[in-house]
Amino acid sequence: MTLIAFTKMHGLGNDFVVIDNLTQGITLTPAQIRFIADRHLGVGCDQLLLVEKPAQGSTADFKYRIFNADGSEVAQCGNGARCFARFVRDKKLSDKTQILVDTHARQLLLCFDDDDLITVNMGVPQHAPADIPLAVSVEAVAYTINVNGADCAFGAVSMGNPHAVIVVENIDTAPVNALGKALESHPCFPERANIGFMQIINRQHIKLRVFERGAGETSACGSGACAAVVVGIEQQHLDACVKVELPGGDLSIQWQGREHPVWMTGAAVSVFDGQLDL
Repeated sequence: MTLIAFTKMHGLGNDFVVIDNLTQGITLTPAQIRFIADRHLGVGCDQLLLVEKPAQGSTADFKYRIFNADGSEVAQCGNGARCFARFVRDKKLSDKTQILVDTHARQLLLCFDDDDLITVNMGVPQHAPADIPLAVSVEAVAYTINVNGADCAFGAVSMGNPHAVIVVENIDTAPVNALGKALESHPCFPERANIGFMQIINRQHIKLRVFERGAGETSACGSGACAAVVVGIEQQHLDACVKVELPGGDLSIQWQGREHPVWMTGAAVSVFDGQLDL
């Protein structure tokens, strides 16, 4: 019997199973990932994260891999990035105050703050439709498509993964599951998309719910919070520093505009360690 050591973690209730794959050297199938993520039969999580060695010649300290609950691998998860940083610090894999990690999309810089929060340089957002990817010919700050027989307006951006952001009057009554599911897999998003529903409180404060690609609605989405602020600034609704209030808690997002990276600050919590027999 081979036991796999793991840690259950969460960032604002967005929960993860994190595995040190530097020494365990495991290979997980999509079916095994779905089993681990199952909240009745397995451990239960929104995403599974692997800590691995960077590619040969890379300047990074680690490689950061992310798998959705449905077994699909994705390139970005902001809440997971903070948990990744907490994990490598808690497990004494690194004592650096700044950690550079490779992802399938780009490198991320993870920074430990004096107040025990973690700040992540989430990279420069991509707006060109081909980079999102979004199947339209001309870039715009807002797009309108037909979803379930009705027009739906949204902003779109890539934070290393595709996001659509819809401005709503009240997130409590927004059709997050119905519209989120329909737009996530709409043909205009050839790689599917994460769908954010943003209520603007004022220029420095928004409320947000996110229907995540491959996971459904989660209590928090770090890259979704970044995308919402970027879209809100592009549409001239928001200032450069914004408090994002998610169901699981708050994040601070800063963006100075085109060609600048997005900075995200928030907490990461280790819940328990365990061993799993697959």
